[in-house]
Amino acid sequence: MTKAPARPKIFHITSVMNLPSIVRDGGLVSDAQMVARGGPATSIGMTKLKARRLGLPVKCHPGDVVGDYVPFYFCPRSVMLYLLFRSNHPELTYQGGQEPIVHLEADLHDVIEWASRHGVRWALTPSNAAAIYNADFFSSKRDLDRIDWDAVNAPDFRLPRVKEGKQAEFLVHGRFPWGLVSAIGVHAQNILDETVRALSTAAHRPPVTIQPTWYY
Repeated sequence: MTKAPARPKIFHITSVMNLPSIVRDGGLVSDAQMVARGGPATSIGMTKLKARRLGLPVKCHPGDVVGDYVPFYFCPRSVMLYLLFRSNHPELTYQGGQEPIVHLEADLHDVIEWASRHGVRWALTPSNAAAIYNADFFSSKRDLDRIDWDAVNAPDFRLPRVKEGKQAEFLVHGRFPWGLVSAIGVHAQNILDETVRALSTAAHRPPVTIQPTWYY
């Protein structure tokens, strides 16, 4: 199995419509906190899956559940983005397609260093954190080699092993500060323009670029 890259990146996807509130709040918050607030402006997740995450334990941090954490993938062009692109999954209420979805990118080691300085718990799992067979969770950088990096980087995820590995997650407890977002990838010029407008009042303005290979 391929070892972890020297500087892995992590990616959170959200609707461009959510950016103004994310910037205003100073970052991303967990599903548990978002539910308490009444939800985001535009929800792109599966309702049943999100509800399940609110009860699934993060086994390396006793007492925590998956919904207490802000989730990231280890790659753009995720399996979840494919479901949004297809817009035909029975558990998806969102029907806006992939075009309004933006990728918020961060450097994994920078995030871990920040978490260590501030006493923020984090975890990684080599599969979907809400897997029905109970995912494994780890909280050490040496466990990055447990990630199937070949699957993470594979463009074709029809094989079950690849599909499972591509859904590996990195989780940050509670909230994720906006200042750790190092770049934003978007689908097309109109979404780039909307993103730039959303960042117009932000002190931190990560570069925004069109990334066609991050989409289907």
